[in-house]
Amino acid sequence: MGDEPYIDWAWLGRHLDGSDGVWVRLANHLRLTVIAVGVGLVVSFLLALLVRRWRWALSPVVWTTGILYTIPSLALFALLVPITGFTVLTGEIGLVSYTLLILTRNILAGLEGVPADVREAATGMGYSRSQLLLRVDLPLALPVIVAGLRVATVTTIGLVTVTSLIGLSNLGQFILQGIRQIFNTPLVVGAVLSIALAVLADLGLLGLQRVVAPWSRRAAGNG
Repeated sequence: MGDEPYIDWAWLGRHLDGSDGVWVRLANHLRLTVIAVGVGLVVSFLLALLVRRWRWALSPVVWTTGILYTIPSLALFALLVPITGFTVLTGEIGLVSYTLLILTRNILAGLEGVPADVREAATGMGYSRSQLLLRVDLPLALPVIVAGLRVATVTTIGLVTVTSLIGLSNLGQFILQGIRQIFNTPLVVGAVLSIALAVLADLGLLGLQRVVAPWSRRAAGNG
């Protein structure tokens, strides 16, 4: 291993394409992440609305999502495999579970951070409950929600690599290959691309926040 180059560029060139190539596994990694974060966002939004409507639900929701978040990923996948098998469903159930605590807390915090006088003014203008949510609460809560979305996305990108242990095609398979074969190149490729994907996703969501909620940037600057 001492004479092995840090990166074997010839190996990388041969593994860019194909069913187990870099581009396919990168696309699969991104797809698994998008599905998990998307489903987690929808479920968390519903949970936040539930807690906001019925405050007694706060403790059960936080307790349940907190338990799911603290279960080690390998243990969770091991518990799911006998039920759902070595499938994408198994991976997604685990990945979605880890987004719920982060997203639910941030969505709830964002919604509860909307000034009461703003809501009262909107109500006085004749806004219905749904209009109040869509046209007042969500726009003002967006910076906090996106902050949670950034954390959940970056966390999920890292956790997707673990799903390679149950046979899912993603960048984690390169990392496993490098460890098993004591071969630098796939190990470095999988790690570097996972990190790059997380950084780009975080920057992309930050840019999205500045586009859809430009007032949050101005408020931060004034502060």
